[in-house]
Amino acid sequence: MILHPGILALLVSSLLMGLIPLYACGYGILILRRWDITSGSELQLALERRTYLISTVVRYLLAFQLVSLFLYLRVADSIYHLFTGAMCAAGTLSAHWLGYPTLLLKLTTFFLAGIWLILNHADEQGYDYPLIRPKYFLLLLMAPLTTAETVAQAVFFTVLRPDVITSCCGSLFNNNASGIGPGMASPPPLPMLALFYTSSIVTVMTGLRFYRRKKGAYLFAGLSALHFAITLVAVVSVISLYIYELPAHHCPFCLLQGEYDYAGYPLYLVILAAAVSGVGVGVLHPFRHRGSLGETLPALQNKLAATALAALLIFSGAATCKILYSSLSLRG
Repeated sequence: MILHPGILALLVSSLLMGLIPLYACGYGILILRRWDITSGSELQLALERRTYLISTVVRYLLAFQLVSLFLYLRVADSIYHLFTGAMCAAGTLSAHWLGYPTLLLKLTTFFLAGIWLILNHADEQGYDYPLIRPKYFLLLLMAPLTTAETVAQAVFFTVLRPDVITSCCGSLFNNNASGIGPGMASPPPLPMLALFYTSSIVTVMTGLRFYRRKKGAYLFAGLSALHFAITLVAVVSVISLYIYELPAHHCPFCLLQGEYDYAGYPLYLVILAAAVSGVGVGVLHPFRHRGSLGETLPALQNKLAATALAALLIFSGAATCKILYSSLSLRG
């Protein structure tokens, strides 16, 4: 099973993602302690040359880290037929206890990688490396997580056995059971829809306020993160029901299958893009007064806010169309 092309790609990329940040951490510690852009010392010149190389390598690796989340889901969905009882990626991930923790680690590193790429892009807009310390500090925080993800993913795919009997998504996301999955499926559909649309409207209004007046960056970032959590619960508890047109099918992984036109991939990408871009607006806000970023940072924040707003509206519009044109009715 470990010779599956997708699994090999995941393992190789995770190995690089585990090793490169550890290598970069050594220079990160030096940068946090000894970086001085006004100095012409040999150490400072060496750090400047090295940080350009490291930032370039890490940028490409983290860009692939974003893709690896979806590749992990794709691989899990492509091998579910090897396990008795599995009907989608949910069954594959439950075939070993490390399946879902690895997914959680990948989701966490996706967010951190997205924020790091935003910080790195902003840093490259300044002539004096204005965000060099924040982005290397974030890289130091990411290193243990990427290492844990590498180990967990390698162990998960190594120990998988085709003779394992696993659970289907119907039992994993049954609101009468216990656990995180059933907990996400348990909220009443119509109140959950009301919460989802209320959160969407408030988040969009806050984003428009920042876009137009440059006010409320932290509020918009916080609401974007909260809306991300609400959206995930809404997808499991109610939106998926309209897509499947079944009143008890809550699985978020069946959306990744060809039977539903692989709709889950663009939908989840839009949800993640909205969250990362919205949070990125708040992450950049403390640095808006740094001299070399005085002109470029507000424009970058505007682009992030516009991206987040567009993603929010696209997902809300797609969900609304599916609800309106679905043959399923949950009223009453």
